[in-house]
Amino acid sequence: MTALEADTAPPADLRPLTTLRFLAAMWVVLFAAWPNLDVGFTPNLAAKGYLGVETFFVLSGFILSHVYLEQAGGRRLNYGGFLWARIARVYPLHIATLLGVMALGLAATAAGMAIDANVLSWKSLPAQIFMVHAWGFASEAGFNHPSWSISAEWFAYLLFPVFAAMAWGMRRRPAAAVAGAVAFMIALYLAFEAIVGFPLTLATFAWGALRIVPCFLLGCALYLVHRRAPLPRPGLVAALCGAAMIALASINAWDGFIVPLAGGLILALGSLPNERAGWLSSKAGVYLGEISYSVYMVCVPVKLVGMTLAARLTGAEDKLLHPLAWLAVVACIPLTAALTYHLIERPARKALRSLPEYWRARRGATKARTRLA
Repeated sequence: MTALEADTAPPADLRPLTTLRFLAAMWVVLFAAWPNLDVGFTPNLAAKGYLGVETFFVLSGFILSHVYLEQAGGRRLNYGGFLWARIARVYPLHIATLLGVMALGLAATAAGMAIDANVLSWKSLPAQIFMVHAWGFASEAGFNHPSWSISAEWFAYLLFPVFAAMAWGMRRRPAAAVAGAVAFMIALYLAFEAIVGFPLTLATFAWGALRIVPCFLLGCALYLVHRRAPLPRPGLVAALCGAAMIALASINAWDGFIVPLAGGLILALGSLPNERAGWLSSKAGVYLGEISYSVYMVCVPVKLVGMTLAARLTGAEDKLLHPLAWLAVVACIPLTAALTYHLIERPARKALRSLPEYWRARRGATKARTRLA
């Protein structure tokens, strides 16, 4: 086994990347909530907040490669166990927020309030339950709209052995893998917009499964660079990539220029030692990163309820809130996320992940009793 084929023993806990998840989630929150802020303008940085999802997608490819690529490359990956771990990670909160929005929609309807007809999209419910509503199986967004990206993630999880095989085949040429992934991303973005008429980075329940592919592939390729050797001066590289992302987003640059920079930021932060990462590896930052999935999933429900209540309390027309009222509603999103994380996401994930061991123990006990009998 060559040095390249051996593990380079990267840190098991990439804390700066965990914190980055929260920043990406809050970028999405900014995008979703800004239309309710009564300031009369929308900065490009807020308008580009949907690219927080692209950041999540690249992160997903990078982190899953970090954890599973060696197993997949050595054909030691327990595919069923991998998928079950992914289900335990995303499914409980997906179902909880779906039911939550359903309850809110039914309550609003019963109270005689007007709601978007797509909120209670019963025909999309089966696709929502099976997490295929971003695969072209749902004609409407329905219920908790951000969950389309969880459907896209599920698509990538199912195809992870394919992504891993491609990455493993390029493990001796990580730079070529990254160049190829970026070229594929740019070509796909250009072709998709030319054919369909809107950017792939704006696709949700329609074409959402395709939207994750170039980002996830880029994340896998970037991990090959990290696997060979961490970047030199990662703090400087991260600062440059982050500043370039903000600058390009602020001038409304093409998404095909911004997303690869998000990948560069991820690679740099993945190479930044925890002890040198400052607040990015702090307990507070890591905790916020841990609740980031909940932040993303409760963002729209909390926004809908909070903005409506705040508008009624303040008499705001068209739900355009004073900045202080708007900030109060936005602050409720991570607070609510902390509750759903501790009450739903974390305990449900732990319970589901323990089920296979429980059933193995049950089968073992049954066999033992049978032998004794």
